[in-house]
Amino acid sequence: MNTASSVAAAPVQSRAGGGTSLAWLFERVTGLLAVAGFGWVEPLWKLAAWRNPREQSRELWRQIGVPVLSIVAFLMVWGALAPRVQTSLGAVPGPVEVWEQVGNLWADHRAEREKAAAFEERQAKRNAEALAADPAAAVKMRNYTGKPTYIDQIMTSLQTVFMGFVLASLVAVPLGVLSGLSKTANAALNPLIQVFKPVSPLAWLPLVTMVVSALYVSNDPMFEKSFLTSAITVTLCSLWPTLINTAVGVASIDRDLMNVGRVLQLSWPTSVRKLVLPSALPFIFTGMRLSLGVGWMVLIAAEMLAQNPGLGKFVWDEFQNGSSQSLAKIMVAVFTIGLIGFALDRLMLALQSMFTYSATR
Repeated sequence: MNTASSVAAAPVQSRAGGGTSLAWLFERVTGLLAVAGFGWVEPLWKLAAWRNPREQSRELWRQIGVPVLSIVAFLMVWGALAPRVQTSLGAVPGPVEVWEQVGNLWADHRAEREKAAAFEERQAKRNAEALAADPAAAVKMRNYTGKPTYIDQIMTSLQTVFMGFVLASLVAVPLGVLSGLSKTANAALNPLIQVFKPVSPLAWLPLVTMVVSALYVSNDPMFEKSFLTSAITVTLCSLWPTLINTAVGVASIDRDLMNVGRVLQLSWPTSVRKLVLPSALPFIFTGMRLSLGVGWMVLIAAEMLAQNPGLGKFVWDEFQNGSSQSLAKIMVAVFTIGLIGFALDRLMLALQSMFTYSATR
């Protein structure tokens, strides 16, 4: 009797465990989606399952209806007021004119890619004919040198900010850990942090440009000087939030936890890896989110001032161009910069949620 009861109970427990696992997985997935800006998926799913339909409908209205309504109101106000503002280049473009330029910029990008593909095809055909005539012929492969498109400049800016952000993190996290663990190191680093943290990228840029030009001398450089100049400027301006937050997070670790490490006679590197970093990870990710946002803003200013390739240069070139479409293209760039900044912040928040379980919706 008892054996039969235990055998019958086993599938029930298995099903319960499976249900618990599915519920946990659903919570994790919906949590990540919420962090990424798709929090409406959870109430939509629950509404489809007819679970508290009134409550889920209210939640959908709050997460979808209200934002859409506010965007529509913004577009209406923008469209009504824009024609009334006259500039030296004409009236401020409204939503329709800006959207037209989105299509034009995309069409320009596709046309340029077609030119590049045709160039590569002609080059390959020419080289094939030369090798057919003389197998020992020295063929040359030249890169397409057409003008960078709007999409190309977006990718250049993303590569540059990523490089600067990685360099800043590699410098800031170790220094922050050292500052948080050692009062002596904190006393040594704090004056430097307070002095250099407020410095504008416009002040760093000339110095970085001269130093890179003097030290980075190569006939076959791995990176362009303009790329390094922008990336290092981003690094110098964006490392401070990560450094400060890392130091605060490490300094706030429970002393009992560190005492346990001493009792277990953990080495300093092991203690940092096993105790310090996991405990301070939420602070580190918060600092990295702030650093990435600062770096993105700094990059646009640096590209604009130094005329380095990227979105900043695109904005400045359109401003100098002074055509009737320039204002609309500048506004396209403004929205692009804002949307990319939002996406980068959501990406860091999603990573924080995955690794620390501390990100909030």
